[in-house]
Amino acid sequence: MTTPDGKPVRLDARALRDLVLDPGSWESWDSPIPVREVDEGYARDLRRAAEKTRQDESIITGEGRLRGRRVAVVAGEFGFLAGSIGVAAADRLIAAVERATAEGLPLLAAPVSGGTRMQEGTVAFLQMIGITAAIARHKQAGLPYLVYLRNPTFGGVLASWGSLGHVTIAEPGASIGFLGPRVYESLYGERFPEGVQTAENMAEHGLIDAVVPHDEIAEVADRALRVLAARQTWHVDVASADRPGPDDGADGDDPEDGRTAWDVVTASRRTDRPGVRRLLRTAATDIVGLSGTGAGEKDPGLLLALARFGGAPCVVLGQDRRGQSTAAPLGPAALREARRGMHLAQELRLPLVTLIDTPGAALSREAEEGGLAGEIARCLQDLVMLQAPTLAVLLGQGTGGGALALVPADRVLAAANGWLGPLPPEGASAIVHRDTDHAGEMAQAQGVRATDLWRAGIVDRVVPERPDAADEPTEFCLRLGRVLGEELAGLLGRDDTERFRTRLHRYRHLGS
Repeated sequence: MTTPDGKPVRLDARALRDLVLDPGSWESWDSPIPVREVDEGYARDLRRAAEKTRQDESIITGEGRLRGRRVAVVAGEFGFLAGSIGVAAADRLIAAVERATAEGLPLLAAPVSGGTRMQEGTVAFLQMIGITAAIARHKQAGLPYLVYLRNPTFGGVLASWGSLGHVTIAEPGASIGFLGPRVYESLYGERFPEGVQTAENMAEHGLIDAVVPHDEIAEVADRALRVLAARQTWHVDVASADRPGPDDGADGDDPEDGRTAWDVVTASRRTDRPGVRRLLRTAATDIVGLSGTGAGEKDPGLLLALARFGGAPCVVLGQDRRGQSTAAPLGPAALREARRGMHLAQELRLPLVTLIDTPGAALSREAEEGGLAGEIARCLQDLVMLQAPTLAVLLGQGTGGGALALVPADRVLAAANGWLGPLPPEGASAIVHRDTDHAGEMAQAQGVRATDLWRAGIVDRVVPERPDAADEPTEFCLRLGRVLGEELAGLLGRDDTERFRTRLHRYRHLGS
């Protein structure tokens, strides 16, 4: 919804609530605000704010249904003293978060605020600690927390409950930032740079996941919750899903088909080979794209999303072949974005699927100064120790440390033309033979093929290509999707302690 000049319409808390939730499902959790002993000027401001908004504070809380699903809601009201948060508003907000946690409900938050309520001073400022603690406990309980940032959201609100979402989206054109532009101008005597504190700029820099109009919030939130809240109900959804057939490849099937290692490497490099985006479009449901690290970095070489395969929920980390090139190879920011996905899977106890398809990580001054080696190490550490189920797929090229960072998993699959090696074969040839003419020979000797990896116990299952995924992209993606659904259901059905112990044993004794 926009005004005639193209700007988004500002909806108050009740209008937004009624737009997103199922009609007639709202139930308020708000108790009357006790009478406060404050000075006359502040008391007059409170009375005027209440008359203007027909609300007794800047926060409303309650529950409703979103596409039939029971959810808790906390929302700000900008008309009440610019949505500022004082002690009473914070107490209401914290009580609602605690109730949502106790009742096991997903929590939807819609902040809009100028920040801390100046009339209440430092004690109001410190309420952000208690709010943050309540949100942290909610997430620690494995419950989803979705945030919709509205226009404007500033100060302590953005620096606490506005920035902690598992998924964070924002209103088009919303002004969002830490220090308000009026304060900045007063302090520094100049205007804040144009275009920085906008929802669109935040999305561009990987600080939020998307910019979403009001009338699309319910659809995005519903898709997200179908994945994020599916840990307890997945078995119902997978029961009716397509299962792999006898021609889809099982873990006991010898995948040998006569291709040489160089044939495999060459096939994996075809520009028309289907990648992670084609796989998601063809074989996944309930896809919600996420964006960036949440800390100001975004790398086009990595795709982060929520999705379901065969009804089974997962967090997807996919190396995107479209986003990588010689000029823009996979960098350390991509691995920091991957680690965000790992932490998301850990918090929500969702399976993690990594899709490996990279010609190699960046070799540059920027990559070295950006901590590439350290990020590979931290990805390996996080993946090996992740308590959530993990599934890795060698989708195409698996070159070097950029591939290694996403390999450790409970189960490892490979496309028939997927491979994994410490360097591109040309690089291995240059080290051993001082030329690149022996690349094919080195690929064969190093056992990089999916077939060789299966025989070495590195890969558990090879998904056939007939004869090449690039020649049958839809059929291949559907085949892989069926296998992913079956594998995820198998992982979700295993005992967590046994599964984790088996993973550690696997990588302790690999090659023995």
